[in-house]
Amino acid sequence: MRYALISDIHANVQALDAVLADIDARGDVDAVYHLGDLVGYSSTPNEVVERLRARAIAGIAGNYDSTVATDYRHCGCKSESVRQEELAHISYEFTRGAVSPATKRYLAGLPFSLDLRPLGGHASGPRLVLVHGTPTLNTVYFTEDRPDDFCRKMAASVGLKAGDMLAFGHTHKPWHRQVDDIHFVNTGSVGRPKDGDWRAGYVRVTFGASATAVEFVRVPYAIEATVAGVRAAGLPDDFVTFLQTGGKPSA
Repeated sequence: MRYALISDIHANVQALDAVLADIDARGDVDAVYHLGDLVGYSSTPNEVVERLRARAIAGIAGNYDSTVATDYRHCGCKSESVRQEELAHISYEFTRGAVSPATKRYLAGLPFSLDLRPLGGHASGPRLVLVHGTPTLNTVYFTEDRPDDFCRKMAASVGLKAGDMLAFGHTHKPWHRQVDDIHFVNTGSVGRPKDGDWRAGYVRVTFGASATAVEFVRVPYAIEATVAGVRAAGLPDDFVTFLQTGGKPSA
């Protein structure tokens, strides 16, 4: 069984279209799932949601999705500077004003997590649990430098065992490691990478009878159209720089 996992699209419909086209061209994926943060920081939140709905791509709520859906006071994004905090508020207020009632209802209906059985539920086999941040909160950043004990704690919170996989996004930086034969996979970001590579990212995970494989994919997309949309929406040029550099905002 092979899945394509996409996360952190962040209202970038051009990046999403490129990723879906790449998935379609390969023609070997059994299902596609999204891991949240569909909206925020770019100009096409409604178009992103409509694409996912049209293709019946199931998924979960990221912090941006759940905060927009519930009119929370803040997006739940982590800011490392005063300017980043300012930008987070600008993005959040724009997004709340831009989403349609239908988009907001869709975001409100997303579950916190999904628990999949890639080889079927009729026999013992690997589980794939999808969350946005961690199994406990969608605002917590599960970074690659977390100690093994943190990984064990997250796995235990949803009852994972050897051979299982926990997949998540939120940090916009792809990585994969194993602790106690449990796979921990960060999908990276479709629409707003932070690893220095501007291209859209997603991950392919394959579950076989005796082995599990993880493949990270990067896809170029029509970034000029995304940039034009950001500027037309009146959003700060900081967002443009971030997109163009893969996560290096202007000083």
